Amino acid sequence: MDKVVASAAEAVADIPSGATLSVGGFGLCGIPSTLIDALLEAGISDIEAVSNNCGVDDWGLGKLLMEKRIRRMVSSYVGENKEFARQYLSGELEVELTPQGTLAERMRAGGSGIPAFFTATGGGTQIAEGGLPWKYDADGNVEVASPPKETRDFDGREYVLEEAIVADFGLVRAWKGDRHGNLVYRDSARNFNPLAAMCGKVTIAEVEHLVEPGELDPNDIHTPGVYVQRVVALTPEQAAEKRIEKRTVTPRTAGQEA
Repeated sequence: MDKVVASAAEAVADIPSGATLSVGGFGLCGIPSTLIDALLEAGISDIEAVSNNCGVDDWGLGKLLMEKRIRRMVSSYVGENKEFARQYLSGELEVELTPQGTLAERMRAGGSGIPAFFTATGGGTQIAEGGLPWKYDADGNVEVASPPKETRDFDGREYVLEEAIVADFGLVRAWKGDRHGNLVYRDSARNFNPLAAMCGKVTIAEVEHLVEPGELDPNDIHTPGVYVQRVVALTPEQAAEKRIEKRTVTPRTAGQEA
């Protein structure tokens, strides 16, 4: 089955406002930036996004955030986005902060048909006990707090029940992909992409290099095509447009080659 669609705009055309989206990437590495731009242009709003973080102020999910298109975030790290912090603290955005490994497993479980699982992470803390501020009101009072979670003792240690995440749509970016939706990620851009692909009911992949079926070694495939419903082939310009979140360089010392 050929799953390639003509454009990112066509790929996201049926995503309604109010949808829950699982979005791959970590920081700005491996984010489906072209699909995110298509969502922005389509005017989709009231989004609940499940992603490790929310981009930065002018890139990735941060673009949707700046336009007030995101209603709720389920994520594990949000420290590089000032607008995110402002919206959260002023009561404009609901945020469910989740330990990073727990978030990954909740997404993996959702794609595996596992409704919930027990984990030691968060035991004995507000993660288990409830009361974490998910949403403030305009005056800084807690309007919505996290509920208490079921706990159970295994071999003398407390474990917390965490529910799986299943998103309406998954958005991911791959290095290579074929027309059947089989995907290969490159190096650290793999990050949350396989998990976001798994837990989306309808998963859309933007790929930097589109190849024909049979060209990918089955041993190299990270996401099988069964998890992917649509493929968008990026132009060379789109594939090359990548941001560096923080550039760190070492000053040259005397004697180093230019």
